[in-house]
Amino acid sequence: MRAAFVAIALGLLLNVTRLAAQSTPLEAFHRNIAAIHARNRAAYLSHYLHTPALARIGPDGLRQGYDSFAAGVGTSWPDTLVATHVRIVPVTQDVAYGVYRYRVVDSSGSVRGVSERVFVRSPEGWKIAVTTAFPTPDATPPPMAIVGATLVDGTGAAPVRDAVVVTRNGRIACAGARSSCPVPADADTVRAGGKWIVPGLIDAHVHFSQTGWVDGRPDALDLRDRYPYDAVEAELHERPERFFRSYLCSGVTAVFDAGGYPWTLDLRSRTARSTTAPRVVAAGPLLSTVDTWLNLPDQRQFIYMADEAATRAAVRAHKAWGAAAIKVWYIMPPQPPDTARMSALVHAAGDEARKVGLPLIVHATGLWEAKDALRAGARILVHSVWSEPVDEEFLTLARRAGAIYVPTLTVLDGYGQVAARHFVPDRRALACVDRATRAKAFATDTVALARRAPESLSQAARRIARSLLPGLRRNRRRDQAATNLKRVFDAGITVALGTDAGNPLTLHGASVFRELEAMQASGLAPRDVLIAATRNGARALALDSIGTVTAGAVADVLVLDADPLADIRHVRDIALVVRRGEAYTRHELEY
Repeated sequence: MRAAFVAIALGLLLNVTRLAAQSTPLEAFHRNIAAIHARNRAAYLSHYLHTPALARIGPDGLRQGYDSFAAGVGTSWPDTLVATHVRIVPVTQDVAYGVYRYRVVDSSGSVRGVSERVFVRSPEGWKIAVTTAFPTPDATPPPMAIVGATLVDGTGAAPVRDAVVVTRNGRIACAGARSSCPVPADADTVRAGGKWIVPGLIDAHVHFSQTGWVDGRPDALDLRDRYPYDAVEAELHERPERFFRSYLCSGVTAVFDAGGYPWTLDLRSRTARSTTAPRVVAAGPLLSTVDTWLNLPDQRQFIYMADEAATRAAVRAHKAWGAAAIKVWYIMPPQPPDTARMSALVHAAGDEARKVGLPLIVHATGLWEAKDALRAGARILVHSVWSEPVDEEFLTLARRAGAIYVPTLTVLDGYGQVAARHFVPDRRALACVDRATRAKAFATDTVALARRAPESLSQAARRIARSLLPGLRRNRRRDQAATNLKRVFDAGITVALGTDAGNPLTLHGASVFRELEAMQASGLAPRDVLIAATRNGARALALDSIGTVTAGAVADVLVLDADPLADIRHVRDIALVVRRGEAYTRHELEY
């Protein structure tokens, strides 16, 4: 007999009738496991023989005795115990063998294994005389069937009620109505009636080379005397996994690192088949029209487009490094800018990118720059056009190029909070933010009081900071960005979600919710926002294997407690996150 997938903390309950007595070994087995879920020490110990002969066997060998066993029970419980394939084999009338597969999640990580029990009949009922637990080396998640939820598959098709989604070997084996997707006999079963299944979210604009606070962007607020920039970047390089967990906790199963230090390119291979990290696609160092100082002595995240030869050489180098795209930071230098020269360099980057077969991504917040980027061959425009309303010429250019528009509406809010010296937390989302980053964010109100004039900043960097902050206080740029987003969407141009996470107070993972809600507030329907955050995000990453819950796609799936098509805010109500077929409760992913 198989037990259903267990996720007690979120209400996906083991489908076992409550038993008045342990009249069979199977009933005793279920109650033994249930006591672990309930963290009930007395109930758990009541299932074991109180005898010096009690045997416990694991990787370290045999241990015996009830008293030593009982002394360690209750000192720690797993965050999650997933128990599946619970079986009992009668040996005699008074002896039975039991076995189940488990996944245990605690502060040290996640472990799969097999656990056994030998039950004996006693005057008080069936008791455990032998217990074992052995981790299994095979990390491949077992087949799983999510049953009874409403399926919103990300393609734009009508929702399917009472659906079944089957995962196997990290892929979607079947997704649809029960009649077309039978539950395999070997699958763990998630009973998800009254819930919704959607694809994992895709953030098409993040930066692992930035922290989510000002220590990662000292050109916005220079605190290098207390947070040395080289040390900050070294820690980011060493521990990107703290943000991996933040993304999964927030329902984000794939991201596009749209520019950073060269080490970010390694994240692509590191995460491609991971079940503990979002899929990462990376562009590598940015090509910049201004010679910014925001680099390290031994490596650059910004490569200055000094002339055409240097620009083309940088594009070819990106191809050799394995970059997924060429990212251009199209920033106007102090006035009067040499627009003809800069345009020629951006067009050279686009031409060379076509030659080497890499898509061109352009940061262009001004209408003139955005149009020029499209003429240069930009496939993706990151950031909204903030400067003025988009016009018919822009829309025509974007349609003709088949461009993807990534608005990043809420990144401005973070800079505004820094300028105002006041962090406005999204408290529901903060559970997905690591403690160190959270503490720095809350310190904004006090640390920012020590702001000093950044004498070490270049003239161009000072101008960039000045151009951002005054408009932020009046929200003019965000209002224009929202208006432009709606017009771009109505013109039939593909829109994808991107947060620009890593910028000050645009926190990795957690910022996705406000971005979704800002897109809805701009006039997009929840259905269209969800498609922007799933299928269209996959197009931005140039990955046709993600972004939908359809047969053959990678098994990146969310199970939600409320209907996202009624209000995109319900994407916050995450019950389960499934990454390449491995399921996590929201609770176990939180910090």
